Amino acid sequence: MLSFYCNYTIQINKSTTSKNISAQNHILYQKNSYVCRNFTYMLINEIASNINAQIHCIEGNENIDITKAFTSDLMSDVLTIEDSDVVLITGLANIQTIRTADMADIRCIILGRNKHPSSEMLELAEDIGITVLVCPLTLFHISGILYNKGINPILIK
Repeated sequence: MLSFYCNYTIQINKSTTSKNISAQNHILYQKNSYVCRNFTYMLINEIASNINAQIHCIEGNENIDITKAFTSDLMSDVLTIEDSDVVLITGLANIQTIRTADMADIRCIILGRNKHPSSEMLELAEDIGITVLVCPLTLFHISGILYNKGINPILIK
């Protein structure tokens, strides 16, 4: 496995507000408590292997490190993402998914529930440089596997 694991300890004041905690710290903040997680960088090939997905349009994205995931079928929610190195997990297999991912600077999309992209969708993804993975699992299952492997959720601000 090519994943890079990084362990570290962060000390923060319990009175720190969630606004002061950056996504780069990989801290999940909830009601006066905090959880520090180990974080993992995974290559797209590793992600595909872990969720048994077919890879489309990977050229140029072989060495992108993915650190976070976001699951949504609402593309308006995707547009609020400010993090980098994010994989989008969705069941929405249409051209708008590719366009939205491009605007949000997302380089990898996982289509769950065995949704297959159209040739038009794959052509646009290839032109823009977005990798599309097709996975037979549910979105919940995909999210759980990646979370257990160390991929973190994005922090909602």
